[in-house]
Amino acid sequence: GIGRAVAVALSRAGARVTALSRTAADLESLARECPGIEPLCLDLADWDATEAAVGAAGPFELLVNNAAVAELQPFLGVSREALQRSLDVNFGAVLHVSQIVARQMIAQGVPGAIVNVSSQASQRALRDHAVYCSTKSALDMLSKVMAMELGPHKIRVNTVNPTVVMTDMGRINWSDPQKSAAMINRIPLGKFAEVDDVVNSILFLLSDKSAMTTGSSLMVDGGFLVS
Repeated sequence: GIGRAVAVALSRAGARVTALSRTAADLESLARECPGIEPLCLDLADWDATEAAVGAAGPFELLVNNAAVAELQPFLGVSREALQRSLDVNFGAVLHVSQIVARQMIAQGVPGAIVNVSSQASQRALRDHAVYCSTKSALDMLSKVMAMELGPHKIRVNTVNPTVVMTDMGRINWSDPQKSAAMINRIPLGKFAEVDDVVNSILFLLSDKSAMTTGSSLMVDGGFLVS
């Protein structure tokens, strides 16, 4: 839901948008909603296919890395398959796509901005989230190193770190008041994030209005991490 909303917002703001997903049906409905968006159907865990497809689609000036998986298992039950898939998508794919796009930016000699969608789970332990929390924490640090090394090329790198977001999936997963109450009670603003809360933060970090911001994590958590 977040990735789709970002693509639509950027397209309506006048950007040339390439939207990447491994689900063809999602891309087809997105293209109908915003005919100017260029769809790219791809599994980011496939490095060779990603290299070819993203390389051919560029060059780009802005990048949002939003793809992620959340395979929730208790620590003692974490499977090798869940670990590898999460590392491949939540961390490896971000590193790889960012390499491809940053090299294009440098070759073109243009400044750029990269926003990686992380989570409040990168900084707070959550039950059954051992792998998810760890990959998002790794993503935060990767983003800082990227900011350090890409800064001299005028490429900024930041993360947004949302709390629970009321996407379609989020509403299904958190519709039970008994389940949601425990989390909401830890959020000073007393509510979960809406998709637009995250989208607007991403747009800010992509824009020149954040021209002096890099290597930062923008919390979109209603104060969860200070509670």
